[in-house]
Amino acid sequence: MNKVAHDQVVQRQFGEQASVYLRSEVHARGVELAALALAAAKYPQARVLDLGCGAGHVSFHVAPSVAEVIAYDLSQDMLDVVKAAATERELRNISTQRGAAEKLPFADDSFDFVFSRYSAHHWNDLELALRETRRVLKPGGRAAFVDVVSPGVPLLDTYLQAVEVLRDTSHVRDYSAAEWLRMANSAGFLLQSHSQQRLRLEFSSWVERMRTPDVFCKAIRGLQQAVGEEVRSYFEISSDGSFSTDVMVLWIGR
Repeated sequence: MNKVAHDQVVQRQFGEQASVYLRSEVHARGVELAALALAAAKYPQARVLDLGCGAGHVSFHVAPSVAEVIAYDLSQDMLDVVKAAATERELRNISTQRGAAEKLPFADDSFDFVFSRYSAHHWNDLELALRETRRVLKPGGRAAFVDVVSPGVPLLDTYLQAVEVLRDTSHVRDYSAAEWLRMANSAGFLLQSHSQQRLRLEFSSWVERMRTPDVFCKAIRGLQQAVGEEVRSYFEISSDGSFSTDVMVLWIGR
């Protein structure tokens, strides 16, 4: 699949479900949201890019304590949801702009912070997006990426990528922590910190958010029941299909 075709899949998948992501508890809550807001709050004149903003939860948390937030996403429908919600919440310093993570329409040294949460696994070329992120960061600026990560073990990785793409055809890859660190280093970033946490996903709401076709839901459930105990145990797969996965919070600087 070429980049244009993949971008169309992303826009179709998320555009149709934009308002659902605004209400999603998985996306609206998380200890990392407070950490992002706290880091930015130390710089009240900061300009922040919410990269792959989705329904805008990072923007909403950060905006009250900084000068400006640009919510940036490939889906115009998502951006429309962000704009409406920002107006409703009286967050007048949030603006929206549409585009791909791999080609940012901003000048060099434009932002004090770039934050991205649960978006990078949809990007066509993560390493290129990281290079673009570094380019638009000011010297001394910081970026934080929050995303589901692969355990890095082939058996577990194969299972994770399989259920992800069955659930959402716009999925590209959940990278391992080692892959993230290698690409960040290659893009010229300085590693500041990285940590991992577990995320529990309730099966029915997880597939409903993407309107996963019934045939693919059944395939996921069949795969969950067919895999070995090592996979079921690691992902804590329960009888209703709910499971746990790993999330990494990566802080890098220029």
